[in-house]
Formats: sequence, C-alpha cells, structure tokens
Amino acid sequence: MSFIVKGFDASAVAAGIKKSGAPDLALVASRVPCRAAAVFTRNLFPAAPVIFDRQLLAFNPDSIYAVLINAGCANACTGAEGTANARQSSEQASLHLGAHEHSVLVMSTGVIGVQLPMEKLLAAIPKVVETLTPEGWTAAANAILTTDTRPKLATRTVTLGDARGVITGIAKGAGMIHPNMATMLSVIATDAFITQPLLQQALAEANELSFNRISVDGDTSTNDTVIVLANALADNEEIVEASSADYIAFVAALTDLCTELAQAVVRDGEGVTRFVTVHVRGAVSDAEAHQAANTVATSPLVKTACFGGDANWGRILAAVGRAGIQVEPERCDLFIDGGPDAATRRGELQLVAGGVPLPYSEMAATEIFAQPEIDVRVELALGEGAATVWTSDLSYEYVRINGDYRT
Repeated sequence: MSFIVKGFDASAVAAGIKKSGAPDLALVASRVPCRAAAVFTRNLFPAAPVIFDRQLLAFNPDSIYAVLINAGCANACTGAEGTANARQSSEQASLHLGAHEHSVLVMSTGVIGVQLPMEKLLAAIPKVVETLTPEGWTAAANAILTTDTRPKLATRTVTLGDARGVITGIAKGAGMIHPNMATMLSVIATDAFITQPLLQQALAEANELSFNRISVDGDTSTNDTVIVLANALADNEEIVEASSADYIAFVAALTDLCTELAQAVVRDGEGVTRFVTVHVRGAVSDAEAHQAANTVATSPLVKTACFGGDANWGRILAAVGRAGIQVEPERCDLFIDGGPDAATRRGELQLVAGGVPLPYSEMAATEIFAQPEIDVRVELALGEGAATVWTSDLSYEYVRINGDYRT
C-alpha cells in the first residue's frame, strides 16, 4: 500500500534517546507551506511540546512546514527548560529545512519528568532532514513507538470536485489512553486545498468520533496531540464552505482514517487480549450516551471480566447506573456479541430485557466473552441519543508493563 501524499516526505533516525538504540526521531515535512490544525490534551499538566505548539499555531496556523517527533522522553513536567528545549528543537529543524523559524511543530513521547537530551537531539536533526523521502512514512511510524508493538498507519483518497486528494496519517499509543482527547500522538498529512478554519473544524469533527472514543486504561496523558497539515497540492477548488459537498467528503474521509488509527491504538494497547466495542443507544442525548459508554469502557470490573472471559453482565449495568446520566432500569435491555468478523461471530445474545435477566445460555455467553472481539450493546429506550466507544480488557501483562515502565 502506498502512503505517499503529494509534496510530503517523512524520515526517521536513531538520536540515542531510546536506551535500545532504535530509531527515535521522526520528521514529517512538506516541500511547500501548509495550513495546520491541531487538537490537544485537556490534561492540566500539558507537556512542553503541547504548550509550544499551541502558541505557535495561535501565531502562525497558515505557514507550517513540518512536525518533528521524538520518542523516549515526553518532555513533560519539565518547566521553563523543557519549553525552551521544545522551541530550540523547532527552530533547528526549521533552519535545516530552509524554512522560516516559526514553521515546525514538535511532539514528544516517553517518560514524564525528564529533560530532553538536547545534545543528542540537535545532532540528529540534520540527519533526519537529510533522509526525508516520500516513502518514509513507515520508518516514521516505527520511530515514534514506545510500548507499542507495531506501527500504526492509514491512508485514504477522497474525490474533491474534479481532483483526487490523499490523506495519510501515523499514530502511536498503547497505554495512558483515554479521552479528552485520547492519549496518543498522530500526524496527518493531506494535499487537499482547504481554508485553515475549516481544516480545524474538520479535525474537531473527526476527532470527536474517533480519538475521543477510545480508552485503554482511563488515564489521559500530558502529551496528547493530533496535527493535520494541508499543503493544497491536490489542485482541487479551495474548500471554503462547511455545507459544500467537498467539505462533507473530506470530513468523511478524515473521520474514517482517524477511526482506523484510533482503533489500532486500542488493538495494540498494553497487555490487550480483547478488543471491546461498547454501544449505548436510546439515551436522552448523544452526550449522555457517550458518558455511559465511556463509563462502561473504563470500568476495571468490566475490563477484568472481559480479560477473564466472564460474562458478568451485572458489572456493565452497574457502570451505566453510576455514569451520571438519566436511566430507567425497567426500560433497559442488554445484548452481547463476539468475533472479529461475520464468519466467527456467535450471533447476538440478549441477556437482559426491561432490566430483568433472561433465561439465556450461560455457555453461549461465556463463548462470546472468550472471543478476541466483544460487542456490548445497552438499550436505554429513553430517546435518540447514541454513542460508540472502543476499549480493551485489563490483563496481568498491563500491570507488568506499567509496574516497571521506567526500569
């Protein structure tokens, strides 16, 4: 599969930040200036790159050339020195790209509370610039991994009038995954021609239905960032109206790409053995449905039941009941299904009707919960509100990984 986007290059090198010596510095760059949009963590201890990028985009959202990403050090909770290091990294990358000094956004991932090894990082910047290539997406996706076990890449094409646009993205994330937005880093590049305000609106819409709908462990990171760069080289007529067919098509393609990347983060979550989809339907609003689905998705009791293959459905309803939304138990129905595709699904099984358990087969329920993919559907019968959240089980391996993360 080709991930090439017209006018964009990517690369990766080993800067020596990771103890393993693996590649740990990635660069995604455009040969022409881009309009940029981003969404960031809502954690009130934002990392230095988040602080820097917010300031840079407030000052210059219309002439960004690149995103520089390091793995192995989060540059979070590092004070004024950390912010200065983020700025210096950006300025040096801009210099070596031959771009103006306010043109490179930065991302970091790794251990919190450690300063970036700037001597190593600055020495590697010329190398990562020199190795830029249109085919460098896979290398860049591998370089930004931490506890991830595999790279996450996706691409889409979209018809924009008489032109064909391309959207390609990479992401990383395996632990400390939870909305607002969701704990991860992602860089997305497109050759579409779109105004910067509409690019920001499109990302916000796509993010709400993708990266904001996943959870691995309920912890929101200090570094969460999704950035989209658009360089206008697709030669489509500029997208200037949110009501236009081109905007609607662009948002649909961007949402689809972001959903694939978001689900890939959950599937590669730390210690994950089950991929769980939680649907809540019939809530009084979409917001309440999302709140309920998110509560189920982050419940340690639900997640451990999934890991153990135990169809302990009472934990699901208990989570809905404490979600802080409107619920009438006598209206509630609960269904489960399992299997990664139609060929392996056991068939949907209803466990509860009107808040009361049905005489279902315990063996059938256990078989569903033993599948690598589990669907849970809660029907509240109170309104039209609906939401879907993707989550995972909670395993011994998750505890092991995070028990010795720094050692």
